[in-house]
Amino acid sequence: MSNRKRSTALVLAASALAGPALLLAAPAARADVVDVAYDCKTPIGDKSAVSPIDIKSVEEGDGYKLTMSFQKGVSSSPIELGKGAMNPSAVIAVDGAEKTTVPVSGPPNAEAAPANTPIKISDLSGTYTPKKSGKVTFTAGVLTIKAMGTTTTCTPGNNPKPSLELDVTAAAPAGSPAGGDTLPQTGPADSALALGTLGGTVLLTGAAGVLWLSRRSRQART
Repeated sequence: MSNRKRSTALVLAASALAGPALLLAAPAARADVVDVAYDCKTPIGDKSAVSPIDIKSVEEGDGYKLTMSFQKGVSSSPIELGKGAMNPSAVIAVDGAEKTTVPVSGPPNAEAAPANTPIKISDLSGTYTPKKSGKVTFTAGVLTIKAMGTTTTCTPGNNPKPSLELDVTAAAPAGSPAGGDTLPQTGPADSALALGTLGGTVLLTGAAGVLWLSRRSRQART
């Protein structure tokens, strides 16, 4: 076999071996852009709107930074909202290995929002720190918009499916042994105490024996 053919064969073999390893090393995650139909309670009445929602995650310390993105506005104002007048926040519902909610928030509107125009919601982010390991899902929850002294609450009305599914690992509690629960271990002090107790028992038994022998001897002489 020529040197060129031999090199090609080695490259192909290495690629075949590396392929499965790369697949196994890839994180188990699935993300979808989900249409969420929001029913909003506003100061001027009930409104509704649909926005595609995307949720992404990035590992950060012992947790995961979640970012919730809105591709369309879900509410509007009868008057223009000046720059920085609107403050959005929301919750993300967690289900699966554990059930909880993650609060997320974002910066105020970077530009003025014209009257009667769907308001663009900035990306909202927060940190999820799992208490249990396993597969969990993340679903868009209630959105809250505060502006000009008013509060608008938007609730998903179409029971949306999760936007993100992820395998997470909970951090071990501080001071916990790496190998899990173990039986208490006795140290040198415990061993010394146990031996001392045993020795005391032997000494007491010996003293009792001496007293008993002395009493028997006295009775035999009388």
